[in-house]
Amino acid sequence: MTYSIVARDPERGELGIAVQSKFLSVGAVVPWAKAGVGAIATQALANTSYGIQGLKHLAAGRSAQETLEQLLAGDEGRADRQVGIIGMAGQPVSFTGERCFHWAGGLTGEHYACQGNILVSGDTVEAMARTFEETGGLLCDRLLAALAAGQAAGGDGRGQQSAALLVVKEGAGYGGYTDRFIDLRVDDHPTPIDELKRILELHKLYLFRPDPADILTIDASLAQELQKLLTITGDYQSSITSRYDETTREAFRAFSGRENLEERWFEDARIDRVVLAFLRQKVADHKAH
Repeated sequence: MTYSIVARDPERGELGIAVQSKFLSVGAVVPWAKAGVGAIATQALANTSYGIQGLKHLAAGRSAQETLEQLLAGDEGRADRQVGIIGMAGQPVSFTGERCFHWAGGLTGEHYACQGNILVSGDTVEAMARTFEETGGLLCDRLLAALAAGQAAGGDGRGQQSAALLVVKEGAGYGGYTDRFIDLRVDDHPTPIDELKRILELHKLYLFRPDPADILTIDASLAQELQKLLTITGDYQSSITSRYDETTREAFRAFSGRENLEERWFEDARIDRVVLAFLRQKVADHKAH
């Protein structure tokens, strides 16, 4: 009743999983990952110890295939399991037990493993694999593109309910304290993949750091625009001077903090183009209402 993809981006040092299921809160069961170690999707009649123990095996230096063999050897219910495993290097693996409900199976490539059970057909995993290979950009976007392609090709034979996206990378969690770069879940929704895409864009806005190409210097023209915009938001209550002075900066800081944009904040006279667009849209929406 689930289809998933585990994958890696060796250039960025990222590992990730995307999953969808006609099952409540699939993100609480299927995805397991540890930065610098590997990623595991455990599904069908899921054995969550596969995630815990599998990551231990990978961390100990075992390959994905060796890890799979260790997990299956100690599990009497192996015929009901389905699992995808990928390490930071080496060939990924996908396993489908013989008692998993039709359609069930998986495909692997150099940097991914796709698997699903109770699918409309094998077209789902084929579409996921093809889309992942053909899509460029960030791992999170490639994973969601693959998931959406799987749904478009038929998806879960019982329909949709929940979806999740997990991407790990050393020190990439909020504040740099953990490796959970992206950890998003849609627990119960009629179109969970679409909702997951929407939430991912919010995650990028709030938690991604600015692209150097998007950093602008606040000159007189931008300072004047900021003062006018922040007047409308209620953060700036002084005269329009076209100077990015302390009063303007504090007003902009207040807005950025309230809107959870602190990851894109600069103490000096710079602004992220993404934040400027967000502020402009915020004011446009305010005027429209």
